[in-house]
Amino acid sequence: MSSETTNVHANGEGHGEHEGMSKKRISRVFFILTAITCVEFFIALVISPRLVGTSLHAMINPVYIVLTLFKAYFIVAFFMHLKFEKVGLALAIIVPILFIIGLILVLTNESHYWIDLRVL
Repeated sequence: MSSETTNVHANGEGHGEHEGMSKKRISRVFFILTAITCVEFFIALVISPRLVGTSLHAMINPVYIVLTLFKAYFIVAFFMHLKFEKVGLALAIIVPILFIIGLILVLTNESHYWIDLRVL
């Protein structure tokens, strides 16, 4: 190992694009994820049983989906370091995922059409 490499590692420099991930930020993201999970459990165990049979019960699944998307964002952005990557790499990952989600939605709609045809 050269002396330059030793000095860079000893000084704590050379982390490149991942300098933004400190223990403080990791802890903050961890507590945000924990809070979102607690909200999801609170909805599932306290609010959802009280709303059974009402029109508001149908709103529970969209709330879960939004909370899960927030959790997915924090996991992908910080723990997979996608927030610190260049825009091209982020788009190379995000755009195909959006197409896959769109395909799933279209196929789900199509499957309901075929199920309705069988009933007739």
